[in-house]
Amino acid sequence: MSQISHARLDRTFHPGDSGAHGAPRLRRVALACATLLLPLSAAATNGYFPHGYGIKAKGMGGVSVALSHDSMGGANNPASMAFAGDRLDLGLEWFNPERSASRSGSMMGLIDFDSDSGSRHHFVPEFGYSRSLTPQLSAGVTVYGNGGMNTDYPTGATSCGNPAGNVLNGLCGSSRLGVDMMQLIVAPTAAYQVAPGHALGVAPLLAYQRFKVSGLQGFEGMSSSPGSVTDNGYDSSTGFGLRIGYQGRFGPVTLGAAYATQTHMGKFDKYKGLFAEQGGFDIPSHYAVGIAFQATPSLQLAADWMQIRYSDVASVHNPSASSQLLGADAGAGFGWQDVKVLKIGLQWQAMPELVLRAGYNRGSNPVQSADVTFNILAPGVIRSHYTLGGTWQMSPGSELTLAYMRAPEEQVSGASMYNGFPPFNSTPGGGGSETIRMRQQALGVAWALKF
Repeated sequence: MSQISHARLDRTFHPGDSGAHGAPRLRRVALACATLLLPLSAAATNGYFPHGYGIKAKGMGGVSVALSHDSMGGANNPASMAFAGDRLDLGLEWFNPERSASRSGSMMGLIDFDSDSGSRHHFVPEFGYSRSLTPQLSAGVTVYGNGGMNTDYPTGATSCGNPAGNVLNGLCGSSRLGVDMMQLIVAPTAAYQVAPGHALGVAPLLAYQRFKVSGLQGFEGMSSSPGSVTDNGYDSSTGFGLRIGYQGRFGPVTLGAAYATQTHMGKFDKYKGLFAEQGGFDIPSHYAVGIAFQATPSLQLAADWMQIRYSDVASVHNPSASSQLLGADAGAGFGWQDVKVLKIGLQWQAMPELVLRAGYNRGSNPVQSADVTFNILAPGVIRSHYTLGGTWQMSPGSELTLAYMRAPEEQVSGASMYNGFPPFNSTPGGGGSETIRMRQQALGVAWALKF
C-alpha cells in the first residue's frame, strides 16, 4: 500500500489536465465563494483562530503544515499545493460554542449577575482549488474564515443600582451585550518544486472583516470618542498580508514550515472610540513548523507547533487596566497574550476506500485573570481540543470527509474592573470577582472532486 500522503484518498494527479484557461476560472470561483461566506458567522478556539483549517486537518487536531492532502494550502502552508494534485474542496462546519459569565461578591450585590450567551450555532464554510500547471508549478486558491468572536448576553441580568431593578446587562448597558466579529481571507496560492519532493509556496492574503458590538453604554464616558463605542451596527474593513511556506520530503519524513505576516487592516471607524489606535484591528502574524512520519505503509503520524502573535495588535493585546481613554493609541484592549499551540494527529488507511483520523490540540490561554471583565465579550479561554475524522472515497474522482471536535469547559476568574470605579472602590473588593467560561464542539463535512 502506498503512503497515506500519496493515497487515492489524498490526491489524484494528472499533469495532462492542466491548462492556461484554469486561472480565470479560479478567480471566478474564488469570488463566488467569498461572496457566499460573507453573511456567515465564524468563531474560533486558539484565541480567536480556529483549531485548524480544512476538514481533514480538523480531524487530526488541526495538523497541516507537513501534509498535502487537500487544497487548503493557502490557509496552512502554501508549499503543500505542489503535492496536492488537481482538486476542488468544498466544506462546511457547524460550530457550537457555549459561553457564560458571572460576577459575585459586589457591594450589596448591586452588579452581581450570571448570564449565558445565546448565538450558539454557527456555520463556517471553506473552499479550496488546486491545479498543476507544469510538473514543477502548481496554483490554486483557498477561501476560508480566519476566525472570529461572537457573544450575545441578555438584558435583565443586573440592576447596577438602577431603581427600576434588574433591567441592564452584565456590563451595566441598556441593550443586549455582545460582539459579532468575523474575518474572511481569500488566498491565491502558487507553489514550485525547487527539487523533487521539495517545494516553496506563497499566498497573498486578501482579507475582509466585519464587526459590531452592543451593550457597552456604561463605557461611553471612558472613551476618546463616546459616540463610537457601541450599538452602531456593522462596520467593515479590508487589508492585505502574505503567507510563505516550505515543504520537503526526506524518505518517510516530511518537514514543513509556514509564516504569515501581520495583515494590516483598515480601521473600524464606527468603533474608533472602543478599539485602541482609533479603531485599529489588524490580524496578527503567526508561524508554524510541522513534521509528518510514515510509520507504516498504512499509518502516518504528524505534529505541528504554532505561535499566534496577538501582541502585534494593540486593540487585542493592550491591558484592560490602561489609564488611557478607550480608542487612544494606548487605550484598553482585551489583554490577550501570544498563543502557543501544539497539534498532534494520526491518520490510518483502514481500508482502500477509508482513512480514519484522530488528533489533539493544546493551546495556551490568551486571557489573564486581570482582564476578565473585557473578555466577557470574548471568552477565548479554550485550551484542549479532541478530534476524530475520516475520509471515504466515493468514487475514483470524489471523496467525502467528516471531522468532529470536542473542547471541554475552561474558565478564568479574576477581580472585576468595577473594583476601580466609584462607588465600588470605596470598599475593598466592592466590585466583586468575575468568571468567564466556554466549552464547544464542532462537526464538519467536506466534499472533494479530483480531476
